[in-house]
Amino acid sequence: MKCPYCEHLDNKVIDSRLNKDATITRRRRECLKCDQRFTTYERLEVMLPVLVKKDGRREPWDRLKLAVGLEKACQKRSVSSDMIDEFVDDIEHKLQDYGAKEIPSKVVGEWVMEGLPSLDEVAYVRFASVYRQFKDVNEFMDELKTLLDARTDGDS
Repeated sequence: MKCPYCEHLDNKVIDSRLNKDATITRRRRECLKCDQRFTTYERLEVMLPVLVKKDGRREPWDRLKLAVGLEKACQKRSVSSDMIDEFVDDIEHKLQDYGAKEIPSKVVGEWVMEGLPSLDEVAYVRFASVYRQFKDVNEFMDELKTLLDARTDGDS
């Protein structure tokens, strides 16, 4: 592991901890040259299916791309980065369980749309406005009505 301060390659691990799901290892390291400390995170790399886009292009799954989109949707909302990480973890688990080498990106988008209202309803509306590419206000209002109807159905 290269030191981010002096770029020296030799360092020692001071402390290692697992996250609550035991899926990520956090390591505190100390550079043997400059004595600076830094943290690294290790995540098990799992072979996830390739996304097939609307136009037929194929793209490898990119966790960061979804996380950034969710962060934008949740901007200035009371949604923590840990909540976003957990949401993306759930999507990745669904991808692992899907059991195919390829998956239409539309399926993943629908999973996100299904789960977002429970994370944050405003984030859902923001994400939906980009994902669904509303052509006019009526389409936007229809989506809001669907969200409100689902909320009402959940209360009864």
